[in-house]
Amino acid sequence: QVQLVESGGGLVQTGGSLRLSCAASGPSARMYVMGWFRQGPEKEREFVATTSWSGLSTYYGNSVRGRFNLSDDNAKNMVFLEMNSLTPEDTAVYYCAARGRGRGVFRSEEYDYWGQGTQVTVSS
Repeated sequence: QVQLVESGGGLVQTGGSLRLSCAASGPSARMYVMGWFRQGPEKEREFVATTSWSGLSTYYGNSVRGRFNLSDDNAKNMVFLEMNSLTPEDTAVYYCAARGRGRGVFRSEEYDYWGQGTQVTVSS
């Protein structure tokens, strides 16, 4: 079992920045890789960012590449999502998710555990 807790969401103006955090806990936490998805109003859940199992590669969704940056603190089982140049299109609930070794990267169905989500609202 893995428990994921997100934090850092909030209200920000267009062009602003936010930093999301996700803390993983549980006896199996280190057997999973964490990533981020988001779901905007009346939209499907969308892949945002994650790393490869080795940690050598980082993947970003097309709509956030170049603006968002994923980092981690393995010692603390945490991942961070630095979000820059935010626009109203980034308004969504952001979810931290964990997938096991060998699972696919981009599809939400490949992730076994999910956090409760944190709301990000970007005002125009």
